[in-house]
Amino acid sequence: MNINEKYEAWLSCPAMVPELLEDLRGMDAEARNDSFYRDLAFGTGGLRGVLGAGTNRMNFFTVLKATRGLGRYLKEAFPDPSCAVSCDSRIHSRDFAELTAAALASMGVRVYLYPRLQPTPMLSFAVRHLHTSAGVMVTASHNPAKFNGYKVYGPDGCQITLEAADRIQRFIDGEPDLADSLPDYRQYLREGMITLIGEDTIEAYYQAVWKLRVHPSSQPLHLVYSPLNGTGNVPVREIMKRMGNIRVDVVAEQELPDGNFPTCPYPNPEIREAMDLAIRKTVETGADLCFATDPDCDRMGAGVRVGSDVVLISGNDMGILMLDYLCRSAAPSGPLPRVAVKTIVSTEMASALCRKYGVELRNVLTGFKFIGEQIGLLEKEGTPERFLFGFEESYGYLSGTDVRDKDAVNAALLLCEMAANLKEEGKTLLSRLEELRAEFGFFAQRLLTFEYEGENGARRMASIMENLRRPLSDLASPALPLSARVDYLHDETGLPKSDVLSFQLPGEEKFIVRPSGTEPKLKAYLFARGAAREEAERELDKLEKEVRKLCE
Repeated sequence: MNINEKYEAWLSCPAMVPELLEDLRGMDAEARNDSFYRDLAFGTGGLRGVLGAGTNRMNFFTVLKATRGLGRYLKEAFPDPSCAVSCDSRIHSRDFAELTAAALASMGVRVYLYPRLQPTPMLSFAVRHLHTSAGVMVTASHNPAKFNGYKVYGPDGCQITLEAADRIQRFIDGEPDLADSLPDYRQYLREGMITLIGEDTIEAYYQAVWKLRVHPSSQPLHLVYSPLNGTGNVPVREIMKRMGNIRVDVVAEQELPDGNFPTCPYPNPEIREAMDLAIRKTVETGADLCFATDPDCDRMGAGVRVGSDVVLISGNDMGILMLDYLCRSAAPSGPLPRVAVKTIVSTEMASALCRKYGVELRNVLTGFKFIGEQIGLLEKEGTPERFLFGFEESYGYLSGTDVRDKDAVNAALLLCEMAANLKEEGKTLLSRLEELRAEFGFFAQRLLTFEYEGENGARRMASIMENLRRPLSDLASPALPLSARVDYLHDETGLPKSDVLSFQLPGEEKFIVRPSGTEPKLKAYLFARGAAREEAERELDKLEKEVRKLCE
């Protein structure tokens, strides 16, 4: 079918919901093309896209099609398939979660559904705690309000493998785009094929986080917290309450779930604008620090008050602070060294830190599922207790093994405990970071993001990556003296094949380029090291100028 035929089929579908029908009728030629020129891609990150009508949009029919493909995969792969389902606060997240539950139940898959919105890490936990075959989290993480998405988890609580994603995609490809009717969630709830997840599972998750304390402190700590209108409000505050020494002021405008994100159009704690209200409240109240979690509460960003301002801490620096705290505070695991895991795009200061403390550091591809997989490998070796910490530069952290994805509730516990212990010593997170820089040098990182929307954008990104695979001598210049390149798609790196390129310059400067797996963006990660900030930032400035020429 061509684009116009697809459009007409959607327009005449008897089950088309009024909201989507209105969207269809209002489409001009450009909108129609963008909505139907392809099917929304399914990968290891599941689905993610703009809400609206069409095969390239997140809506009831694309969710149903994906879920039926997932159901067919589960029925083939497992003798008695089951699935846990959760959702965040986004527009239609609950609707999509109930549709997912109903569609799976209609295929004979037993479903366990959280009765209210819960964070991504609690979905990963439920998969493991309830021993289900899979999990589905309806979320678009930290994207703007117009997006929604659908993450799929395997029985280990990690996001699905490349092989599973490919198999599910083949099943999805065999499903029709439309349906004569949508399955009724209430029917399957009454019939018992859908079970609501109980408070016992929720409490078990809290206990799993609670046991991750390494050096509890009674030092009073005053902080400001923002859930960014997402799922973190209840679980994060519950853990803070149990700690006993924490005074929490919540940003009222961002406290309750709201998929429109009225005060932060881009609800990402990596971005200062999303933290503005928390920063303001921190200064007004004289709090020690502030932090925020993204809508599905798997990422956390934080800052420390310094006089009448707040200094935000990057994801790389927070990862180093937490790794340092755990290295200094956690108990030994036995005769074998503890294991820390980071992604290849995260700070190299972790290497120096791990060498100092005798911790084994493992580097994995971008995506927290690869960190989770390392925990699984340690389990197979019979030494899961060796896992100390995993982090990625994009504000994801994990110090336990009961969850296999980044966990901002876990991170909030570590943040508060670490800050309280430092306060007892007359220090702050920032002063400890300066101590580490004085010891190891200043490791600077910078992320460049290039947006390429729509069909032409996808072709443009592919063209740029192809160009970057030309002979190294063609790319190098006096201003960019490239000394080596690693192609994670074609070279033997020991890691899964991935469309990622790493370029090394003489010394410690390097940059990594990859297309985003969930957004129409090309990302370039720049790395430099200097004796002090100014030296490292100068090197990054020079590197950025040359990398922009390659990627724009």
